[in-house]
Amino acid sequence: MVEAFVIDEVTEELSASEKALEHTLDLMNQEQPILLAYLFSENFEVFTEREREFLLFLSCVIWKSVFRTYGSQATITETHLSTAEDHNWGLLQEATSRQFRERMTVFFDEHPAEEELLAFVEDAILDDEESPVTKEGREPIFVSLKSIVDCLLLPNLS
Repeated sequence: MVEAFVIDEVTEELSASEKALEHTLDLMNQEQPILLAYLFSENFEVFTEREREFLLFLSCVIWKSVFRTYGSQATITETHLSTAEDHNWGLLQEATSRQFRERMTVFFDEHPAEEELLAFVEDAILDDEESPVTKEGREPIFVSLKSIVDCLLLPNLS
């Protein structure tokens, strides 16, 4: 499991330096080019520019935290990412609650080993004054990031 202190360290590192973020993007592109292509795909054009930048930042934190904990992971494929995303949308559609946090419970129940990364994502995109994520963008961003977590930590999903 990726520990909370690793996520916090990586978040601080990437927040403190534009160069650190650029370096992480370069490494992610070398290690997981499909992941970076996914983040820059037209699917994400519906988000505001601030949401897209934040999604990219959160993805970097996730990838670097996993990398720091486990080292290089199997290369993510388009099929793997698509399968994970379809699965996560299915789980979300089964959720009956109207409250965001309650709707996210199904994801925490499914893969408890991902709990710290999912809690990080959930907290980052909650509706508060500091988050650039709109209410409309919250669930799609969560599903996208959850799909990335799945691909990195559950390589046999597809």
